[in-house]
Amino acid sequence: MPKASDVKKNTAIEYNNSVYIIRDIERSVPQGRAGGSLYRMRMYNVVSGSKVDETFKDSDMLTLADLTRHQVMFSYIDGDEYVFMDNEDYTPYNLNKESIADEVLYIDENTQGIQVIIVDDVPVGIDLPSSVELVITETDPSIKGGSATARTKPAVLSTGLTVQVPEHISTGDKIKVNTADQKFMGRADK
Repeated sequence: MPKASDVKKNTAIEYNNSVYIIRDIERSVPQGRAGGSLYRMRMYNVVSGSKVDETFKDSDMLTLADLTRHQVMFSYIDGDEYVFMDNEDYTPYNLNKESIADEVLYIDENTQGIQVIIVDDVPVGIDLPSSVELVITETDPSIKGGSATARTKPAVLSTGLTVQVPEHISTGDKIKVNTADQKFMGRADK
């Protein structure tokens, strides 16, 4: 049983006799309190989809839920559902766009390393790789002589995500993006 301070996003926990998946964690250190941080967690019930915001002390013990992860690849969009295909047995997993709204900005048909999170045989979310490679569809023209450490400009990627890139990057370039902090990491290998 981990402490609240050790729990990460997309972790499934048992809370109030239900299984919840943690979508967001905000850490705060109240003034005047001796020592402890507070962790406000936005959690979604894996069965009903209902949202709960709960605050835990850093020393509170949480019970992890039984979950499995399967390597998948993005297959297609069916209405409001994103369909992922298991890499081994080709089982389709449907996830509502709303439940993975933050992650879909990093997913296109070429994204590798996606894992679907399954709790009680129900897909509840996805884990992204640490970085993804996406193509720039729109940005200001590149500036000759612009160095990698110079000023940045916004670039719209093939998924609709906007990131800041160096001035020497141009439309059509394939770049690596860090999925944790939404930052440009460099050009992708051709």
